[in-house]
Amino acid sequence: MDRSYRDSLAVKEKEVKDLFEQILKDRISDESFWLPVRQSPRYFGYRNKMEFSFGDACKDGPLCLGMHKKGSFHDIVTVDGCLICDSDFSAVLRQTLAFFSERKTAYYHRKRHDGYLRHLLMRKALHTGEILVDLVTASPARPETGSMSGPQDLQEEKELLEEFSLMLQELPLEGKISGILHTVNDSLSDTIKDEGTRILFGRDSFTERLLGLEFEISPFSFFQTNSFGAEVLYDTVREFAKIPGKRFRTIYDLYCGTGTIAQIMSGLADDVYGIEIVGEAVEAARKNAELNNIGNCTFLEGDVLTTLDALAEKPEMIILDPPRDGIHPKALPKILAYEVPYIIYVSCKAKSLARDLPAFLWSGYEPVKAVCVDEFPWTANTETVMLLRHI
Repeated sequence: MDRSYRDSLAVKEKEVKDLFEQILKDRISDESFWLPVRQSPRYFGYRNKMEFSFGDACKDGPLCLGMHKKGSFHDIVTVDGCLICDSDFSAVLRQTLAFFSERKTAYYHRKRHDGYLRHLLMRKALHTGEILVDLVTASPARPETGSMSGPQDLQEEKELLEEFSLMLQELPLEGKISGILHTVNDSLSDTIKDEGTRILFGRDSFTERLLGLEFEISPFSFFQTNSFGAEVLYDTVREFAKIPGKRFRTIYDLYCGTGTIAQIMSGLADDVYGIEIVGEAVEAARKNAELNNIGNCTFLEGDVLTTLDALAEKPEMIILDPPRDGIHPKALPKILAYEVPYIIYVSCKAKSLARDLPAFLWSGYEPVKAVCVDEFPWTANTETVMLLRHI
């Protein structure tokens, strides 16, 4: 392992442990409780998704394609060769920028709200090598808007995008492009909004594999951005859930996203119920369970606070994987009221877990073991997994 990466792991682990020092006291130094940090199998080129923006680095400068300059809403810096994203992304970025620069196609100006090019979204299945490329633009320019810097009508746009698609198909890449898409976004917001997506080449999704399961990924579906790191994280959750001599009747997977954890837990229980507020994620979870021939997972759309009332069967284990801000204060008492024998808390923001943990302790839960999983190398973020037992 690279020495500098090992040092970064130690720094991140210490920062997490410091958050829990007053709460857990002597357990922080107990190696049987706080397990050694688990690294990402790949710590360069690990990102399987990137969203790049078109713009310029200075007023009226040449076209750029990359990320926002730190502290700036308008300035874009081309990030060709980013070390944490897959190398194929850099190749696609480089050629896309050259293609539209040669044609003097203008980017969408965030202040004037004119222009054409907005974003370049790329996703790659790190196990299968399949790549999706999605070009996000405004609609073709209309003369009455005063913007004449992009395709002037649908026919001109069609010809431009066909040429762009053919160029990408001929690129020598390590992976293989499975789909090239075009998404229209005329909203004033700078975020990527799908107001209509069409296929220029191939298909609009690809398949990624995690821990022997397959997951269909579309341009806008939620999926962990580090496939190899996600396998370490989910394998850790499964390891923590394996209680000797115990098979669970029912497991709840709350804040389940696209149901990855629920499906991985399906072999440890008779029934697994997942709750997720984002409808598209729930739909994806159901499709992926069907893809994997898993029949004991049920996914419900709704807020955890209210949707728990729809479940009559009391769980024997609850897995919590909440958003960065942690569990909603009103939902936490309802979760604790189940008094389930085991809870696994998966936290992408350790401060949120440290904030919620005292409520578990006051409710009779004892931390059994914990570990940091480095899913985001070279960033300040890490995942924390903790197993709690009701005593």
